[in-house]
Amino acid sequence: MENKNKILTQEATSAEYRIFMIRNQKVMLDSDLAKIYKVETRILNQAVKRNKVRFPNDFMLRLDHGEVNQLVSQNVIPSKQSLGGSLPYVFTKHGVAMLSAVLRSERAVAMSVFIVRAFVKLRESLATNKDLALKVSEIELTQEKQGQKIAQINNAVVQLLRGPLGQNGPLGFK
Repeated sequence: MENKNKILTQEATSAEYRIFMIRNQKVMLDSDLAKIYKVETRILNQAVKRNKVRFPNDFMLRLDHGEVNQLVSQNVIPSKQSLGGSLPYVFTKHGVAMLSAVLRSERAVAMSVFIVRAFVKLRESLATNKDLALKVSEIELTQEKQGQKIAQINNAVVQLLRGPLGQNGPLGFK
């Protein structure tokens, strides 16, 4: 049982790396989901087509040629031939959750839970990065202010080294 959970956890972790931003949405490719669910891509897509009403536009999208070319150029997809000659579907977090109901296997349910957790972990990671970016901005602002103060101190020291204004005589006691 523990070994099974370890395998599922490893696959879920790798699922995080299969989440892509397309049309300002985090999505997963049908072929990646098919590998995770251990079914053929065509079987996954057939199940989706039989239950089309369960997959509205915010659950599932079909990529266009430009988006496929972009994924190939970013090495997400090795080549267009790997898609089998058709444009792939991509699924949002909600679509992934709906797939477990359509595929109806224990593995589909378990993997859907893990994939949804991967989406959540990715969102948390992005939120953490926003917090980190905010802290870096604060540090940069503080550093800029300190740099201005150091420049003022440097100017004052240079003025002191030049001597007081209006005196042409030598420095020191007479």
